[in-house]
Amino acid sequence: MYKQTLTLGIVPTKRAMLSMDEAKRQKDRFMKVINEIKPAVVNYVDIDDICENGIAFKPADVDKVVAKFKAADVDALFVPFCDFGEEQVAAVIAGAFKLPTLVWGARDAVPNTDAQRGRDTQCGMFASTKVMRRLGVTFSYITNCETEDEKFKNGFVTFLRAAAVVKAMKTLRVAKIGARPASFMSVMTDEAALMNRFGIITVPIAPVAIANLAKKIVAENGEEFQTYFADLTSRIDFSKMPEDNAKMVAGIKMATKELMLQNGCTVGAMECWSAFHGIAGVPPCMTLGEMADEGLPISCETDVNGAITLAIMRAVGLYEEVQFFADLTIRHPQNDNAELLWHCGPFPYSLKDEGCPACMSERGQEHWYLKQGPITVARFDDLGEDYYLFAGEGKATTGPETTGTYVWFETDDWAKWEDRLMYGPYIHHVGGMYGNYQAALKEAARYLGLIYDHPDADGPRSL
Repeated sequence: MYKQTLTLGIVPTKRAMLSMDEAKRQKDRFMKVINEIKPAVVNYVDIDDICENGIAFKPADVDKVVAKFKAADVDALFVPFCDFGEEQVAAVIAGAFKLPTLVWGARDAVPNTDAQRGRDTQCGMFASTKVMRRLGVTFSYITNCETEDEKFKNGFVTFLRAAAVVKAMKTLRVAKIGARPASFMSVMTDEAALMNRFGIITVPIAPVAIANLAKKIVAENGEEFQTYFADLTSRIDFSKMPEDNAKMVAGIKMATKELMLQNGCTVGAMECWSAFHGIAGVPPCMTLGEMADEGLPISCETDVNGAITLAIMRAVGLYEEVQFFADLTIRHPQNDNAELLWHCGPFPYSLKDEGCPACMSERGQEHWYLKQGPITVARFDDLGEDYYLFAGEGKATTGPETTGTYVWFETDDWAKWEDRLMYGPYIHHVGGMYGNYQAALKEAARYLGLIYDHPDADGPRSL
């Protein structure tokens, strides 16, 4: 499964005049905690070989710390304050990168006394963050709290998620598989602007190239194809499809993956129903779900902004979760706060409800409903020169059976969701992912310069 890791530069800081022993004690406490957070996702780069006890407080060490972090190609910075800290060190190091930066310090236990000077941690963070602002650093902050507090752990993970999104956008290559369907003006986007603004590159891949490679894969009937086809038909009932068509469905998936990886693309936007029937005899719906389960999600109807949405969600989930791409379709017949998230057959098999059988329709589209659980829905989109990120949280609920792949999505108040989505620069396509990620998406939007939008945001409402 496709993954990215995050390289985090750690810059503990202390005030030169304050106790080194106490600063080191604070450093050892928080390092013990963070070393146990997402170890498979985060690579830490410390300054133990540069600064005394790995704590920055000397201006003379700044250039050496910056050089080490640049050599390690860090993606983000964590600046924990062991006491008041040194703004001329911590802020200047952060200013040399202007990467996502997390600021935090442990809560001081007691105020100063005549006998003893305290750490003054919160005081120093106020000072340093002012300097960071002057140096153009965008930073995140966890409220002054104890190292072992859940607030610290949750805030740290939220920052990792936001930083992962920023990294993903900088390195994203989107496979644009075919042109948009003629009737879908809503999926238009400015690919040159995406490259200039975010560094996102779209790579054209012709549907006919996928179809031709799929036919070759099926005809050769190699071991890899046989293994995949056996696995596929063991999970999903293909009895309604002729075997030749079923094999072509598998071939399209394998061909799509091969050509995407050849072109360095990790997400895609596919011209699905309007292209593949004529050149391959079957739609590629199942390909989209299968690729999502391999960490390489693809949007329908050549929706490039939809593909970027999926990339954002994949990163905010730290490559541990699977995304699905859905239409906003109809409101629940009995539940005013629920909406049908549906598409004709591209949802990932791994998200299927265990009690629901999996089958393919005669036309080659999947049919099942998704499992219960909390769901975050998001949409990246544009209007003029502005880029937006909408995000909201709800949960799967029960509802009437329908065709294709689907889940009924319940919110606290669907009417306000509908207002924001209708008046905002969004279309009927959204990305979905199980879990609660709204806070991290909001933080990622701030770093990326996106207009963050959500169901409770101010704006026009329905009449």
